Amino acid sequence: MKIIKTDNAPSAIGPYSQAVEHDGIVYTSGQIPVDPKTGELKTDIKEATRQSLTNLKNLLEAAGSGLDEIMKVNIFILDMGQFSDINAVYSEFFTDHKPARSCVAVTTLPKDAVIEIEAFARVK
Repeated sequence: MKIIKTDNAPSAIGPYSQAVEHDGIVYTSGQIPVDPKTGELKTDIKEATRQSLTNLKNLLEAAGSGLDEIMKVNIFILDMGQFSDINAVYSEFFTDHKPARSCVAVTTLPKDAVIEIEAFARVK
């Protein structure tokens, strides 16, 4: 098992790793829309989705993987009414490759984020 850490995604805010790789699979922790350079939390759902996916992309790249290697994505959101806005941004990141996905509405997320995205991906 290998612990994955990068400065290009937000640091863990608790007793967990940003990601773990085992037997060629990367398991990421949920990525909330925090800019790792400034610490700014994005609250507009489109900007927040873009930041969370960028954080996920950077984390996967640090693990020797990438968005095109994702098998499954889990998305947690506060408002299912924003589903189409999330999909609009999501489709910018996933054009030809479309991994399996779940999207679940929850009551709250860490740091009062509006979205959190995690994934399981193969290492290249």
